[in-house]
Amino acid sequence: MKNYISVNDIDNLSEWVNNARSLKTDPFAHKNLGQGKTICLLFFNNSLRTRLSTQKAAMNLGMEVMVMNFGSEGWQLEFDDGAVMDQGKSEHIKEAAKVVSQFCDIVAIRAFASLTDKEKDEAEVVLNGFVKHASIPVVNMESSVGHPLQALADAITLAEHNMKAKPKVVLSWAPHPKALPHAVANSFVEMMHLQDADFVITHPEGYELDPQITKNVQVEYDQEKACENADFIYVKNWSSYSDYGKVLNQDSNWMMTQEKLGSAKFMHCLPVRRNVVVEDTVLDNNQSLVIEQANNRTFAAQVVLKKILDS
Repeated sequence: MKNYISVNDIDNLSEWVNNARSLKTDPFAHKNLGQGKTICLLFFNNSLRTRLSTQKAAMNLGMEVMVMNFGSEGWQLEFDDGAVMDQGKSEHIKEAAKVVSQFCDIVAIRAFASLTDKEKDEAEVVLNGFVKHASIPVVNMESSVGHPLQALADAITLAEHNMKAKPKVVLSWAPHPKALPHAVANSFVEMMHLQDADFVITHPEGYELDPQITKNVQVEYDQEKACENADFIYVKNWSSYSDYGKVLNQDSNWMMTQEKLGSAKFMHCLPVRRNVVVEDTVLDNNQSLVIEQANNRTFAAQVVLKKILDS
């Protein structure tokens, strides 16, 4: 495998999930695989789980890890071809990607959506700039429109806790004071396309995701109806896609409660705002899988890096 850019790079989801679960039982089984290899983690945005889990995954495989926070440590990059660089941007992606490629064997990128320019966000300027100009494999640690490492961790979590041949899985929007990207929701939907499940998305009207991603998925605007008899409820906020990046609704009635959750397992990618997105009672009981999801981020990243190193 050359790159891991989206969920669509997974050729067999069940195989990848089984590989990750095997790695979980013996994280250091392939420690020799990465010896003498280096991964560079480039962060254009903040991170906790993504940074630590990807770093841990690389270390489990015997790799050396370099981390750089571009917002405070790197030169501001230019991505446009033919740009006249007489303003604030000091380095072009053409040079930066080639230089990084000399220092490491894999580069992982985290660069969020601006939520101001849909066309530019969907062009994945930062991620695709490295894919185009780097000569080494590129891993997506969350981009403008996708978070495939999170989605793979979610698939691992579902597999570990699923007790049915065809579970009911709900992706529910929840209120949030800030405009948030669509990346986690997009990749979760893409991952669910690869699952045998009764999958439903619920959100207020006006919060429809990219129709190219959600095609053939049931959308229910009544949250309580959507959550009936659910086995898993994944809660996440996202801003409007049609009225791009806008917060159209902050209705607190969409917060996930124990009453709505019922007997379902609760999932969220974290960080989560308590008593805004979800009430304390849900997070603090044994139906919550959020800490296990976070742990599975290591093994999602590890299976990805292993496949790259094996290729």
